[in-house]
This record gives sequence, structure tokens and C-alpha cells, in this order.
Amino acid sequence: MVTIIEVEKLALDLPENQRAILAAHLLGSLAPVLHDEDEGIAEALLRDAEFETNPALGMSLEQLDQQIAGR
Repeated sequence: MVTIIEVEKLALDLPENQRAILAAHLLGSLAPVLHDEDEGIAEALLRDAEFETNPALGMSLEQLDQQIAGR
């Protein structure tokens, strides 16, 4: 029986484009990890309620721009 270590070594020996194709096939074979039955509505409502309770949790667009520019 082939082990995952052997499969990984063989995969890493492939050219980059073939590794990318293999990775896409493997990822496509998995169920979505971040699937919410309500499409994230509950999470959005929770975050909105938290922000209403404590506006300091948020940031302005200017602060966001500065944070992105600082990366």
C-alpha cells in the first residue's frame, strides 16, 4: 500500500503546472469547508450586534486603508 509520504514525494517531484492541476483536482474533490446553511447571515447579525454594543470594535475606512498600506 502506498503511503501519504510516498504520494507527497511523487507529487512534489512533478513540474509546477502539473502540481497545480493535481492540487486543483484534490481541492475540488473536497466538500466546501466554510458552508453555512444560512450563507453566513447568522454570523453577520452577530457581528452587527457586537458592533452596535461596542462601536470601538470597528474601524474607519481611513484606518483600514492605513492598515492595508502598512503591509
